[in-house]
Amino acid sequence: MKIAVLKEQADGERRVAATPETVRKFIALGATLAVETGAGETASIADAAYADAGASVGDRTATLAGADIVLGVQGPDPATLGGVAPGAWIVASLNPFGERARVEAYATAGYEALAMEFMPRITRAQSMDILSSQSNLSGYKAVLDAAAEYGRAFPMMMTAAGTISAAKAFVMGVGVAGLQAIATARRLGAQVSATDVRAATREQIQSLGAKPIFVENVAGIEGEGTGGYAGEMSPEYQAAQAELVSGHIAKQDIVITTALIPGRPAPRLISAAQVASMKPGSVIVDLAVEQGGNVEGSVAGEVVVVNGVTIVGHRNVPSRLATDASALFSRNLFNFLSAFWDKEAGRPVLDAEIGDAIRLTQGGRIVNARLAS
Repeated sequence: MKIAVLKEQADGERRVAATPETVRKFIALGATLAVETGAGETASIADAAYADAGASVGDRTATLAGADIVLGVQGPDPATLGGVAPGAWIVASLNPFGERARVEAYATAGYEALAMEFMPRITRAQSMDILSSQSNLSGYKAVLDAAAEYGRAFPMMMTAAGTISAAKAFVMGVGVAGLQAIATARRLGAQVSATDVRAATREQIQSLGAKPIFVENVAGIEGEGTGGYAGEMSPEYQAAQAELVSGHIAKQDIVITTALIPGRPAPRLISAAQVASMKPGSVIVDLAVEQGGNVEGSVAGEVVVVNGVTIVGHRNVPSRLATDASALFSRNLFNFLSAFWDKEAGRPVLDAEIGDAIRLTQGGRIVNARLAS
């Protein structure tokens, strides 16, 4: 069983799908590891570290030759995968809804494409969940990005020259990224509030020492939505939330938005009018900018200033913490493959619950029910 680890080719992608740690673990299972030259360079991992861990390091052609499994962070271009074994597995974040043509190309080439972002959110798959591990870092980095753009201090400071008031931070969307953003902003000394459409998040917000901001007179979602995500809300709830947020957001210095709906554009949480209501010097970080954005006026890949308010729209935020993001991502991949490793077969054998959830292509066709619908 040969596992190939590729150097990422997407613009701005600095992560890598395996580290020396996971290379050693795969070899201990009986696999052979091949790593493309320079694959870990942008994540501060030298080729020599992979070689010392037992992997062969070479060009892309040698790395892919006869590979049974190809590991990536983002889905590799099918045209660059020549030489892999027939029916090879492509294991990566494949963006199935946004890159349908690429998925179809995997099917045509006979590859079995496994989308790690489709991992079901069940207890036994928690250690395999790339969305959670990467979102955790995104929430942390979003607050640091806000602090870097904000022209004032976060904590309250009492000095001989007078007192500096604490920054007011508001987190919209309390999933994994939102919870980490709350915790990080609190550690930096901000006064933090947060909101979500899921009623179950109120206690989570309070447990982190933040103030919950919730619509009280219109029902939201009780508990979690499908797969741990929130669904779309009724027009009545959206109107009530917009009114509540408008009054609150005008008083905030920092706003972090994290709301996503899988397979659909990100919901619009902040309008241009609400941005205009904020004080000059305020900062908004839109973590959903690549899916259309939660904030009107945010631009993917840019930091813009609108009416004195800075709107941060960095792409691929986990990649901006490439070393730690790679360590977590690569462990997710190892945890996934090792959980299904059949010692007698010398390879992973997936079960129906997880296999059917993440498998996009097999036998020359698209087989995933979510894509079919």
